Amino acid sequence: MTELVLDPPDTVPPPPPRDDLRGALMESRQRWRHLVSLAADLAFETDDEGRFVLVMPDPVLGWPAGSLIGQPADCLIGDQGTGAVANPFRPAVEARRSRAWLRHADGRMAMMTISATPLYDAAGQVIGARGIGIDLTDLDSQTSQMAARLRREQALHHILTRVGQETDTDSKTDAALWALIHALGAEGSAVIGAVSDDAEIEVLHECGPGASAVLEAATRLVVGRTSEPRHTTNHDGRMVLAIGCETRFGTRAALAIWRTPDSRPWDEEDTALAGSAVDIVRMILEYEALQREMAHQARTDPLTGLLNRRAFIEEMGRQIIRMDRESEPGTLIFVDLDAFKAVNDRLGHAIGDQVLVHLAHMLRRLVRPFDLITRLGGDEFAVWLIGADHLTAAERADHLCKNAPAELQSMLPEPFPTLGVSVGIATRRVGSHETIEDLTKRADMAMYEVKRSGRRHWRVSLLDGD
Repeated sequence: MTELVLDPPDTVPPPPPRDDLRGALMESRQRWRHLVSLAADLAFETDDEGRFVLVMPDPVLGWPAGSLIGQPADCLIGDQGTGAVANPFRPAVEARRSRAWLRHADGRMAMMTISATPLYDAAGQVIGARGIGIDLTDLDSQTSQMAARLRREQALHHILTRVGQETDTDSKTDAALWALIHALGAEGSAVIGAVSDDAEIEVLHECGPGASAVLEAATRLVVGRTSEPRHTTNHDGRMVLAIGCETRFGTRAALAIWRTPDSRPWDEEDTALAGSAVDIVRMILEYEALQREMAHQARTDPLTGLLNRRAFIEEMGRQIIRMDRESEPGTLIFVDLDAFKAVNDRLGHAIGDQVLVHLAHMLRRLVRPFDLITRLGGDEFAVWLIGADHLTAAERADHLCKNAPAELQSMLPEPFPTLGVSVGIATRRVGSHETIEDLTKRADMAMYEVKRSGRRHWRVSLLDGD
């Protein structure tokens, strides 16, 4: 059995040799330096006068570490200030994660978060400080970008919410522009554009004062149909920002926003928000264009482009109300193609359609721009002459009946001797209470009387006393 021998209680192990102790201390310091260099972008010690006595790593912020030793640590502090602590290199008490802007050797600034603690002597007097710093410049920039993006998304969400609460396009545009004005602290905003390719750019919709004053400057900013936000100073000092906004349907438009002369200039975040908001404006413009096209198709004959029967009757009813109020007559003309079935049967519907389209052109030339024309269906047309009596209508009908046969025949590859038009006319006199239905029956009956009596002529339906 092995005997366990214990040292006497008062026996102390001999101290390690001095060289071993020095080596252990050097190794420990090296480990500390290595760990600090891995964990921090700056490690330092200062003396009681705030001068660097230790700086690492080497280089630090582009400065050779040796060039900073003995220098006041304040030389690294930038003009932006130091945050919550007056001087992070000379803390009165332990301070954690104080922010400060420090200078790079090339003049750039770095955002550092510094943790430091005072160093004391045996008497408790401060003899310096020790601390580390973490470079937050990239992180701070990313945080700012994320915050700006979040603010922009919130503003766009607010604009979309406001737009979604409205039903008609004018109200949607109004809501978008006012929301954008408030989001950007602007004086006013407008949608500018041209109603046709050869037209001048004008204010199409505006909110807030100043649209006419900045129109010329905004127009210059979007010349060339650019979609990049651009800004300038107007002649009256207003700061104008404009972005091109061409729709899928070719509409030439732009979003213009302006601030008063005493406001802050446009910055990158402003232009980013405006550039995003212009997509909402584009959406509204395209929605408006679709609404117009749908309304046009609902009221228009697709072949000739004339009013369809429903739209013609609606417009005629509105005109009669006005004409009664202003004591004006009106005359309805019914036009029916003669021998049109023969053209379709022998030459095909494509040629027949060309004949119908050409007759529509003839009717447009025959009347004034504010008179109403419709294709009732098939080969039947109607015209409503506003403020005209049966004598004026008869002159127009006579001209049509004499010229239509030769003009329509010129379009066809073979002769159709009976091709022409039959016309019936009915006038609604001043003070009459005749309904549209009764007036239509009279014009229709007059037209069929012409057909029964040989076609290619006109007839007026006269009421008793006419």
